[in-house]
Amino acid sequence: MKKPFLNEDFLLQTESARQLYHEFAKPMPIIDYHCHLPPDQIAENRQFENITQIWLYGDHYKWRAMRTNGVNERFCTGNADDFSKFQKWAETVPYTLRNPLFHWTHLELQRYFGITETLNGNNARQIYDACTEQLQSPDFSVRNLLRRMNVETVCTTDDPVDSLEYHKKLADEGFEIGVLPTFRPDKAMAVESASTFNQYVARLEAASNVAISNFADFLTALRQRHDFFAAMGCKLSDHGLEQIYAEDYTEAEIDAIFAKIRSGAELSSVEVLKFKSAMLVILAEMDWEKGWTQQFHLGALRNNNSRMLRVLGPDTGWDSIGDFSQARAMARFLDRLDTNDKLAKTIIYNLNPADNELIATMIGNFNDGSVAGKIQFGSGWWFLDQKEGMERQINALSTMGLLSRFVGMLTDSRSFLSYPRHEYFRRILCNMLGNDIENGELPNDMDWTGQVVQNICYGNAKAYFGFSNKPLSLAV
Repeated sequence: MKKPFLNEDFLLQTESARQLYHEFAKPMPIIDYHCHLPPDQIAENRQFENITQIWLYGDHYKWRAMRTNGVNERFCTGNADDFSKFQKWAETVPYTLRNPLFHWTHLELQRYFGITETLNGNNARQIYDACTEQLQSPDFSVRNLLRRMNVETVCTTDDPVDSLEYHKKLADEGFEIGVLPTFRPDKAMAVESASTFNQYVARLEAASNVAISNFADFLTALRQRHDFFAAMGCKLSDHGLEQIYAEDYTEAEIDAIFAKIRSGAELSSVEVLKFKSAMLVILAEMDWEKGWTQQFHLGALRNNNSRMLRVLGPDTGWDSIGDFSQARAMARFLDRLDTNDKLAKTIIYNLNPADNELIATMIGNFNDGSVAGKIQFGSGWWFLDQKEGMERQINALSTMGLLSRFVGMLTDSRSFLSYPRHEYFRRILCNMLGNDIENGELPNDMDWTGQVVQNICYGNAKAYFGFSNKPLSLAV
């Protein structure tokens, strides 16, 4: 007799897989070292009025599915009321079979709300009301949602000009879950538009209290913000790039390029590439000096629908996998830093599955023995954040590197209901290792394999980033 959908052994095909998950993976706390959760909502301990607000607002994964299912935009990002939006999502869910949204949706309904029915248009009102009623309880404040999922550390994604006031508030309160900033300087490199860049420089001047008249001043201001982030507990930077930039340049060229764009003139494509290349190296060296980890999210082709970009802006569901050339520039960039002995711990996230083996072999070129797993092949990201994508990343890393030193999963999410993605990853990992044991490809040594599982789920990240269990104490 078949077990019901999403039972306790979901995705676990063998007894070995079940033992690895239930005994070793499941109890591990969560270190969510990259996400887009809004820190103000954690600091304010927000409670959402209904399930639509916490589940559908800002979720471009769901919006894409709804649009594909023929749902009008007003039920995605428009002015339809919250229940009507939920109704349209519920009607879409049955059509998401074999899309990870189908699994995520029902995992989240079960883990947070205890709802085991599969969502559809007929039971939308019943499930909407049941979830919304529970959300009124203090148990469903965002801090308690994090506690419920056994979250130990959250690293948000923050611009260098951000005040980090909410991180400070949480630290001053002694909130037991670490909520730390991540330094995301993408706008400090975005020189494709002179007016947009100069507007950002004005914001950087205000945040750093540094008057910026030349490139040296610009770097002084960025370093001041980098130092501030470090004082606020930051241990990671992050870059969202199509590809790594590694053009040759001189200091004189970068000084001149900066002066040109500050005058309001647009840069040539060559000047843009040189400036981005210089900034990547300079920022990477700052990270190395502080012992931070640098992260690179590579390969997204963003904002493909220009009409909808004008209407809705970026990050609203019009992006795809790109086919950028990655290897040569990545090697040059990492080698430039390594040659100067200034290569920080690095995580490279890949969006094009055709490049999995490329990344898996590239990291081995710069793992120098100073830190276990110093250069990491990051978990399946965005469009690859699903069963097949995770399996392909795990297989590539296993065959060409050391899976046992992998720092594991992250949510990369804006939703407080996304933490079952860690469970999803853990089940997939345990199933792959369990199948290898059952097939005789790995020894039936549960103690050792279980320890490897626990390290991938928690221990490796804890050691790699140097996170503490104690609440952060700030003196800023």
